[in-house]
Amino acid sequence: MSSIPRDKAFYELADEHITLCNTHMDKAQPAKVGAAMLFAASRFNAFVIMAASENKAEMLAQKEAAIAYFLNEYETNLRENIDEHLKRYQN
Repeated sequence: MSSIPRDKAFYELADEHITLCNTHMDKAQPAKVGAAMLFAASRFNAFVIMAASENKAEMLAQKEAAIAYFLNEYETNLRENIDEHLKRYQN
C-alpha cells in the first residue's frame, strides 16, 4: 500500500470524521466514541484492502503487509497527535 498524501482534502476528510465523533460526545464517553471510530476505521480499511485485491488469493497474500501498514500508520499518527496535545499542556 502506498502512503496517502496529506493535502488539504485529506485533512478536511479527517476533520469531518472528528466532527461526527464530536456530535456523539453528549451521548457517550469519549473512550467509547473513540473505540467506535477505531472499529469503524478497521472495518472500512478491511474493505479498502478487499477492494484493492483482484481476488481472495491476492487479498490473503497481501493481508499481513496491509495489516502492518495500517498498524504503522496508526502508531505514527497517534504518536504525532499525542505529542501535539502535550505541547498544548506546556502553554
